[in-house]
Amino acid sequence: MGAVSHQATQPARPKDTEQTWYVVDATDQVLGRLATRVASILRGKHRAIFTPHADLGDSVVVINAEKIRLTGRKLQQKTYYRHSGWVGGLREVTAEKVLNGPHPERVVEKAIKGMLPKNSLGRKLYRKLHVYPGGDHPHEAQKPEELIIG
Repeated sequence: MGAVSHQATQPARPKDTEQTWYVVDATDQVLGRLATRVASILRGKHRAIFTPHADLGDSVVVINAEKIRLTGRKLQQKTYYRHSGWVGGLREVTAEKVLNGPHPERVVEKAIKGMLPKNSLGRKLYRKLHVYPGGDHPHEAQKPEELIIG
């Protein structure tokens, strides 16, 4: 037997990849399916050189977040909790109230954020997500590509 060469695969670095921007129309998209696809793109899992500890993902703009679809009875049953830190400070709100309230994009933001790593990398990736309730967004200068999900 001859000598075996031990070449290790080199991890990809963020400077080795080119960042692109995608725009996703959330109109009539199912929340979970949209969120998994967007989280995967933010993470960089769509690339052949995916590296778990590196930020190789792309920026994503989600438009029409107020027109997202929830299946079953999730509009009435899905509940979001927050706590003030004070005794008895637990507050809850249903998905229907959030979607009909002043910030309907938060339903999409929360679904995607929950699918990202819970560490500094996840916080960095979350900053590359831009969600807007209507069809307009201020990112035309980045020339985002249309991403079809579904």
